[in-house]
Amino acid sequence: MSVDPTGIDQTGIDLTGKVAVVTGAGQGLGLAYAAALARAGAAVVVNDVDEIAAKRAVHAITEEGGRAVAEVAAVGSAETAERLVARAVEAFGRLDVLVTNAGILRDRVLWKMTDEDFDAVIGVHLRGTFTCARAAATYMREQGEGGTLILVGSPAGQRGNFGQTNYAAAKAGIAAMARTWSMELAKARITVNAIVPVAATAMTETIPAFAPYVQAQQRGEPFPDFLRKGEGFGTADDCAALVPFLASDAAREITGQCVGIGGDKLALWSHPQEVAVAYADGGWTPDTIAAAWPTSVGREPQSVGIPAPTIPAPATPASPGE
Repeated sequence: MSVDPTGIDQTGIDLTGKVAVVTGAGQGLGLAYAAALARAGAAVVVNDVDEIAAKRAVHAITEEGGRAVAEVAAVGSAETAERLVARAVEAFGRLDVLVTNAGILRDRVLWKMTDEDFDAVIGVHLRGTFTCARAAATYMREQGEGGTLILVGSPAGQRGNFGQTNYAAAKAGIAAMARTWSMELAKARITVNAIVPVAATAMTETIPAFAPYVQAQQRGEPFPDFLRKGEGFGTADDCAALVPFLASDAAREITGQCVGIGGDKLALWSHPQEVAVAYADGGWTPDTIAAAWPTSVGREPQSVGIPAPTIPAPATPASPGE
């Protein structure tokens, strides 16, 4: 399905009076989310572990006429989570939206991944999402006016990715937390969704298939259509519109979902579910499973991993005389 963005009525996306916290918002996707929220009228607490990046982000937002303050802290601990909520209330009087974007990478294959590699990524992504969401939800429930939790997932969490045991596990856990919290917080009118962005970032620049296009884009060349549409791959700003939408009244009935965005593509990810079943009277034995597997539940095994981008073949030059 194609949609012309110029035909969408955006007058209802007004976040005036709302206050948001965005973690990991000093640059990249986090800054794009924070800026988009501010443009829609929200006041924003910009969190980042890098003080210079956080201050630059605040300056960029306020230069456009938005309202923002910085809170420099490493996400993960309950203390940081409480500080972020307190900063929002202190600076702007309330809290309505939390975007848990902060993250790090420590990519290694399983047999080379250290305990420290694993714990560091889980601590920021998974524990950081948990502690920040817990602090925000606690305040929002007391505030009594509903709210929005937007958790940042990844295709790696939906499908797995080579060399990313820690990251994929954390992002899969974030998707599961979104589904769980959407049920737990429904009565308090707090929506919880996970977004699955795909964009040109420092991480995707390291992927050989994407690298030439990311570098070309940095020189001012637009991404080709086969990337923007076929792969759903674009800039960080292309992903940003989803955040103010999910924070708005237009999305009040959307909760417990994993929503993908990137380039020209918007998508809804399915939840894990049984895709094939078989039954044996009295239960199964190893032998009966082995016999039934190829023609029943094992007939169409599920694929794994993030599909490699399909790069169009270069045009074949015309032969002389054609």
